[in-house]
Amino acid sequence: MSRLERKVVLVTGATGGIGEAIAKRFMNEGASVMLVGRSAKKLAATRERLGGEGTCAQIVADATDEAATIGAVAETVRAFGGLDIAVANAGTEGILGPIDQQTVENFESVLRTNVIGAWLTLKHSVEPMKKRGGGSMIGISSVAGMVGFAGLGPYIASKHALYGLVKTAAIELGELKIRANAIAPGPIDNRMMQSLADQLAPDDPGAARSGFEALVPMKRYGTNEEVANLALFLASDESSYTTGGIFTVDGGFTAG
Repeated sequence: MSRLERKVVLVTGATGGIGEAIAKRFMNEGASVMLVGRSAKKLAATRERLGGEGTCAQIVADATDEAATIGAVAETVRAFGGLDIAVANAGTEGILGPIDQQTVENFESVLRTNVIGAWLTLKHSVEPMKKRGGGSMIGISSVAGMVGFAGLGPYIASKHALYGLVKTAAIELGELKIRANAIAPGPIDNRMMQSLADQLAPDDPGAARSGFEALVPMKRYGTNEEVANLALFLASDESSYTTGGIFTVDGGFTAG
């Protein structure tokens, strides 16, 4: 039997590199997946790439909008009969800059997506998971939730907050057999890392990438698929006694 046979999954930020890789990996293991994102066009393109007739659906919803999140969860249950796994992946890096040059608008925007958006996904997944006798919640955080980094104040703060949220969920929901864990990717070869490089070194983004790679003991960026592999473990019954944890997939970035 596949590792996620008959499991139902909701993935926010599904049109991003990590979100799509997780959806693909989970579908390959027998899961039915609801793709959630803000762009109908991007969702349609993602679903076309994934295929999976009858085991993949999509819904437009902003993770920061509670009514939209309620609707996305309800549509997941309607389409597939329940909800077993929720992946809170929607996130933004925001605008980089020193703390004394950050704006309230940017800070609030990053926190709203990365913290409140994740909280809403977890909040509204509880009830359908209770009806299934348990489930797995996965917050896609970052090594930014474990360290500081100049210029990334709002993002760093948001990812630290996500860890606290996941740990609290693990304590509150443990007796319901609902597990909550966080994944901390390091530098991953995708749009967000390219945006960070572009903002940190607009004249030479390649130099920024080389700088990040130098901080990684394995001397390379990771892939979206490597993050998805870790997510699969946390979603599956193989991690049945694992909750409240922070799991790095960072090539050793935080080992020092």
